[in-house]
Amino acid sequence: MLHIDIHSFSYKKGGIPKDESGNGGGFTFDCRGILNPGRVEEYKIQTGNDIGVQEYLETKTEMPKFLELIKSIVSINIDNYLSRGFENLQINFGCTGGQHRSVYSAIKIAQFIEEKYGEKVEISLHHDEQHHLNS
Repeated sequence: MLHIDIHSFSYKKGGIPKDESGNGGGFTFDCRGILNPGRVEEYKIQTGNDIGVQEYLETKTEMPKFLELIKSIVSINIDNYLSRGFENLQINFGCTGGQHRSVYSAIKIAQFIEEKYGEKVEISLHHDEQHHLNS
C-alpha cells in the first residue's frame, strides 16, 4: 500500500517538513503566489479549514487553477508509485504562516487523492502550524 504524507507548513516558522520515510523528500508546493486571505481582517484568525477562507480562495484567487495543476502532477507520480509498489510519498504545501493557503491546499489535495485512489492509498494529513486540525 502507498502511504501518502501530506503537510501544510510555514516557510517562516518550521520550514519544509523533513521526510521521515527515508526517501529524501517528495513534492513541495509554494502557495505564497496565491493572494493571502490572512491579509483580510475577517479571516486573520481563521484557517484554510474555515468556510469563509475557502470561499475567498475559490472565488478571489488563482487557487482553483493552482490545485488543478497540482492534481495532474501528483497523479502522475501516484499512478507510477502504485504500479511499481512504492510505499511512501510526501506532499508539502507551504505558505507564509502555515494557516490559510497551505492548510486549504493540503485538505483539498487529500480529498482529491482519497476520491481518486480510495483504498489503494493511506493518507496522513499534518498541519504543522495548526495542530488542532491534524487528522
